[in-house]
Amino acid sequence: MPLQVTDYSWTQTEATVYIHVPLKGAKVGKVDILCTDEYLKVHYPPYLFEAFLHEPVDDDSSTAKVGNGVAVVSLAKRAHTMWKDLMITTYDKEKKKEVRERALLKYQEKLSSESRSKAEKRHAEKKYALETMMKLEKEERDSIQKMKDTEREKTTAELEAWQLRQTQKAEEDAPVKLHSQEDNRIKLKATTEKQENGCSDRRTVKLGHRGREAKCTKKQADLPAPRLAGNIRVTFTPRVFPTALRESRVQEEEEWLRKQAEARRAVNADAEELKDLKEEERNPDWLKAKGDKYFATGDYLSAVNAYNLAIRLNRKIPALYSNRAACHLKLRNLHKAIEDSSQALDLLTPPVDANAAARARAFVRRGSAFCQLQLYAEGLQDYQAALKTDPHNEALQADIQRIRDIIQGK
Repeated sequence: MPLQVTDYSWTQTEATVYIHVPLKGAKVGKVDILCTDEYLKVHYPPYLFEAFLHEPVDDDSSTAKVGNGVAVVSLAKRAHTMWKDLMITTYDKEKKKEVRERALLKYQEKLSSESRSKAEKRHAEKKYALETMMKLEKEERDSIQKMKDTEREKTTAELEAWQLRQTQKAEEDAPVKLHSQEDNRIKLKATTEKQENGCSDRRTVKLGHRGREAKCTKKQADLPAPRLAGNIRVTFTPRVFPTALRESRVQEEEEWLRKQAEARRAVNADAEELKDLKEEERNPDWLKAKGDKYFATGDYLSAVNAYNLAIRLNRKIPALYSNRAACHLKLRNLHKAIEDSSQALDLLTPPVDANAAARARAFVRRGSAFCQLQLYAEGLQDYQAALKTDPHNEALQADIQRIRDIIQGK
């Protein structure tokens, strides 16, 4: 039973009551003070001071200071009058108990209200921070788009100017080219007439001028021979991935291929508990196909069992974890869905084009589980990661907008 403190003192003004309670060597951190409009308690084990106040006070405006071996409580009066006594003069234990319980209930309601107000304030601050972040991101996107538009306009203007210069140059060169073609045609006609006249003279006179015939033959021999036709063989380096070599990350792609090959070889068929399985049941690919069929028919528990056995045989195939996460989502095993999706994403490294679709599915499944657990900020991050992998997916864009509306309270 606590010891009652009787050596307290109090003073008052028309607006305030000051109560000095000696702490008898107690540490500041161990002093518990509770105050309502009609009750005051100062507890520091094993001592207890409680006052059933004579008049109601404003507990919201009241204060308490602890230090130098004393607790000073300042109570703001509701009515600015002088009190005859500090406490009510009654020995009715039931009445005191009722006042004490009522004070405790009011104090608990006050704490609950403060807790709710703090939670609402934190929520408002988070909402404001999110809106500010989204606003900054939008401004940054607008700035980048503006820079792109400026560069595009500049490039378009330069291209139009270059085309104009080319057109003007072509118009200037056109008369010269026509004149050159006309000169060549006249020269060719004169040469032909000359050759015909020479040959006619030889046939008419019938003189044995072999020198002139040799000269004509020599002129014909000086003409260049026709060009030879042929084909040029072009070969390309064989590529496993569809991306161009200059845009491809060869090292990451080769690492992904190596990990896939190792995953196919890492079959744990020697486990003691798996020796009774049939030959096809020891094949993870066969079990995966079996689980996919169960999932398609809505038998999610059977699908989970098939994926479980496949994972026991081979723990390095990411599709097994991702598909099992989809089953857990249907069965509302949300934490297991998050765990399996995370495991699949760990195995889908390094990120390359070959596993982009699988990574997008894993991100969406984990994001959906987060959202169903009302962890919308984490879910939004996963959906944004999926959209980054598949930027033209309109369904993902719509889902992201719905999550943002939920976060903003729309």
